[in-house]
Amino acid sequence: MAAFQRWTVGELRITKVMELETRGAATWILPDATPPVLAGIPWLVPHFADAEGRAVMSVHALVIEAHGRRILVDTCIGNDKQRPIPGWDRRQGPFLADLAAAGFAAESIDTVLCTHLHVDHVGWNTKWEGGRWVPTFPNARYLIHSREWSYWSEADDRSFGDVIGDSVRPVLEAGLVDLVESDHAVADAVRLEPTPGHTPGHVSVRLRSGRDEAVITGDLMHHPVQCAHPEWGSRADVDAEQAVRTRRRFLERSSREGALVLGTHFAGPTAGRVVRDGAAFRFAV
Repeated sequence: MAAFQRWTVGELRITKVMELETRGAATWILPDATPPVLAGIPWLVPHFADAEGRAVMSVHALVIEAHGRRILVDTCIGNDKQRPIPGWDRRQGPFLADLAAAGFAAESIDTVLCTHLHVDHVGWNTKWEGGRWVPTFPNARYLIHSREWSYWSEADDRSFGDVIGDSVRPVLEAGLVDLVESDHAVADAVRLEPTPGHTPGHVSVRLRSGRDEAVITGDLMHHPVQCAHPEWGSRADVDAEQAVRTRRRFLERSSREGALVLGTHFAGPTAGRVVRDGAAFRFAV
């Protein structure tokens, strides 16, 4: 898979820059998504699962170009960070070089938007330089939902390493963070949308330009199989019942309105439409 892909939404452009793509059992994050079940859902193959039911998932960032703005949505895992996950620990990946190759030097990003503060969404907020963590995007304002910051700054959860300490506090201390509300207007045609449950202050990103509309999900879904099974939650959900309610509302609305949906962990084509499929839904690409 190429390191980056692009879509247009009216006058806006979205570019996906991939950090990594994985293939294997999804049960580490979605306990119900066993290989036999995934293998039995034909529309998942080949983009989102293989014939054996091994899930294909992605960690990537999305850059929105909106009327001169360059807005980076979620910053993946990052390099050099101590993480208790094989393949994530002390990474030495080419993400920044790939971002630049897609046309986005780090210095050119003017906004970094964190849908939430989990480990694989804030990693490149900072980089290791001169013996300390410094902001990777020095000319950007970093937007974080105020409730999300309030929750994680008090929780002090170290289960995935010192995520807040190495990837969030340094940009806060540099004076680059704006704490915003869940319906914040990021730019003309780009607005946050509250999608709580996975975390208390989780947001998605809705884009409207002309007659076109798109939504960047964040982690309200981790894999397209949750279209077929909205009731399936993530091991990382803070409020599992609220996450299911949020996901059902999102799928209902998306199937009615037809917005382009870009899954923050959806591999392969990444973008598609939610359509009705009997009592549930499927992801059409």
